Amino acid sequence: MTINIINKSAHALPHYETIASAGMDLRANITESITLKPLERTIVKTGLFIELPIGYEAQVRPRSGLAAKKGVTVLNAPGTIDADYRGEIGVILVNLSNENFTIENGERVAQLIIAKHERAEWIQVQELSETVRGESGFGSTGVK
Repeated sequence: MTINIINKSAHALPHYETIASAGMDLRANITESITLKPLERTIVKTGLFIELPIGYEAQVRPRSGLAAKKGVTVLNAPGTIDADYRGEIGVILVNLSNENFTIENGERVAQLIIAKHERAEWIQVQELSETVRGESGFGSTGVK
């Protein structure tokens, strides 16, 4: 699959690090560093603009190392980029740690996953088929 991309950053295009990688790192494209205080959030621009085919989305997800080591994650994970969006890709980062976190230009701030998706058509009915689980909700499928 090929995807049209405009790169207005000084950084290389996102790429897969290994043959089995699902995601590609997104890098900050900023003119000066951004310091996130604890519980503060910001949108980090990437300088990337993409043209996805209809039936695909791009998911912006946290980087596990950044989350585990620094407590910084993508706030709306996964963020969805629709096929008809043509604006710059931005990453909503939040600092969930107790320490300030500084984002530098070129820093890997998130990962991008390209995924197929389906479009649903609703059929309104008066009742749903029964299952063993029924209406049991949050936490109901765990071992007791």
